[in-house]
Formats: sequence, structure tokens, C-alpha cells
Amino acid sequence: MKYARLGHTGLVVSKLALGSMTFGAGEGRGPAAAIYKLDQNGADRLVAQALEAGVNHFNSADIYASGESETMLGKALGARRGDVVISTKVGNRSAPGLIHAGLSRRHILAAAEASLKRLGTDYIDIYLAHRTDPHTPLDETLEAFESLVRQGKVRYVGFSNWPAWLAATGVGVQARRGFEPFRAAEMYYSLVGRDVEAETAPHALAAGIGLIVWSPLAGGFLSGKYTREDPTGGGGRLSGFDMIPFDRERGYGVVDALKAVAARHGATPAAVALAWLMDRPAVASVLVGASSGEQLAGNLAAADITLTAEDLAQMDAASQPAATYPGWFGAMVRDQAVETALGGEVRGG
Repeated sequence: MKYARLGHTGLVVSKLALGSMTFGAGEGRGPAAAIYKLDQNGADRLVAQALEAGVNHFNSADIYASGESETMLGKALGARRGDVVISTKVGNRSAPGLIHAGLSRRHILAAAEASLKRLGTDYIDIYLAHRTDPHTPLDETLEAFESLVRQGKVRYVGFSNWPAWLAATGVGVQARRGFEPFRAAEMYYSLVGRDVEAETAPHALAAGIGLIVWSPLAGGFLSGKYTREDPTGGGGRLSGFDMIPFDRERGYGVVDALKAVAARHGATPAAVALAWLMDRPAVASVLVGASSGEQLAGNLAAADITLTAEDLAQMDAASQPAATYPGWFGAMVRDQAVETALGGEVRGG
């Protein structure tokens, strides 16, 4: 296993982390029900397998399987809880009442207590705002997080699915008010979804925030089983739960590149896609989910892959997103004379 510090902290996390979104019975869970595939015995086996492989970071959310995933994760970790890092999230609807959602002080504090109870622990290592909340003042959200830190119930705070401008605003408020700063950001990032490279990743590097990557295989698309000939992947997950938008035809080109690189390493396309993410700037942990030991083993094999410059160039050529403004303008007017004099070194913006 490979490890990294979480942003500008001393917290060491495994570069591959186990997500618990597959933990749960799956009945009556809405459109995501097909994801919840494992009972407690299955969860116990996957957690034990991950621990044996050196994984020390486990991720969940209060809404996964209506909270059941957190309960199952806590039970599976058992006495090993003190050896691992648990990250979980708050913000999405947890019950029908209007107050059971969002990032208000009331909901955050109540949700944290509920997550602690389900996880069977007295502290959460990394607590993340699962989404934005346009109806709650940002200061109120940050005050609630700070309260949890001061009570010792949360060690590090962060956000998930926030735009860079809002995250930067939050960091500014935290600095001004002497609050514990954001140290983690759980964001979508994959070879067919590199949007975070424009603003979020540079901000994370500057602010000392470690990225935790969700859906690194774009819902399983980058496993290679979804093809032009069979876009359903033989009735795979994407045929029933497809929430990530991307250009499918361009995606097939990315998969072709992955298969070529995978053949050179005797690996799977999925493992190569994960290995690419593990070495990206600002990335601390890449979340992998699994519904079987075989699938988990295949994903964990990414830790043994060392990509070459040729590999990286081939994947970059297939997946490089179109430049957006103002990025393309900045690149166009960069001073080549200064960069040549500095040997290509680039600092700041």
C-alpha cells in the first residue's frame, strides 16, 4: 500500500481507501438501491481484506442505505477502530422533516451525534459537508463544524462537491475567525472527469487540502466492460444508476488507452485508472468500492503499479479536457523568456 499525508496535516492515510456505499440491504432505498449489495458478513470480509492489504482509511456517509452503511462499517471495524481513519459526510436528507437536511447548525450537530452512534465511536476523523446549502449562511455551517472540533467529536473538517470559490471563501472565514481550517475535500475525479484540475485541485494545493476522490472509475465505466458494442456493460451498474455526465464516445477512447497501458503492465484497466489518480497532485486518497473480495483485490492491485512517462502521455492524450477560460488565456500569455530563465519553474497563479 502507498500512503500520503492528508493535506497540510500529520494524518497519514492510505492512497486507496475503502468506501462503504455497497454496505446495506438495498430494499426501499430509491434509485441507489442497486448499489447496496452487502450484508454484515460481506462487509466484515471486505473490511478485513482491506485492513490486511494496508488500507487505513474507510469512508461513509449518513445517507448511505439510510444510515445502515455507517452501522455496518462500525461493526466491521470493531476493535480495529483505533487503528484507522474514518471519514463520513453530512448534508443530504436523512429523514422526511424539513429540518433533517442541509448544513444548518441544528442539522450538523444532530447528524454528527447520530453518525457517532451508528459508527460506534466517540470521534470522527474527517467530517465532510456532503453538498452545498444555499439556504444556510456559510458562517453558521463553519461555526457548527468548529463546535464539533472543540468538543473533540471531530478531528478534521472538509467539504464534498463544493465549487472552488465557495471552498476558498470558507477557508478565508476560518482563517479570519480562528477556526480549524478545511483539510479534506471529497470530490469526483476520473480520467473522463477532470474538471477539478481547473480550479479545485490548485486551490487544494495552495490551501493545504487533501483530495479524497469519489467514483474514480466513473461509476464503473473505466473498468472496460462498457463498450461501443455493449454500452450497458452486460447489465452493469451504469444501466440502472447512471449519475455522472460525460461524453461516452470520448470515454471509449479513454478506455482504449487504458487497455493498452494495462496490457503493458499485466493489469486491469480499472487498476491503471486508479494508479493514475493516486499520483495526481493534491490527491490524498482514492475511494474504491466493491461488492466482492475479487473486485476489491483487483482495485487494490493499483497500489503495485508504477506508471511510466509513456503510459501517462498516452492516457493524458486520450483524456485531456478542453481548456476553459481564464485558464486558456493565462496559458496563452505566459512569459516564455522568464520561464526559460527559471528552467521551467512555475509558482503561484
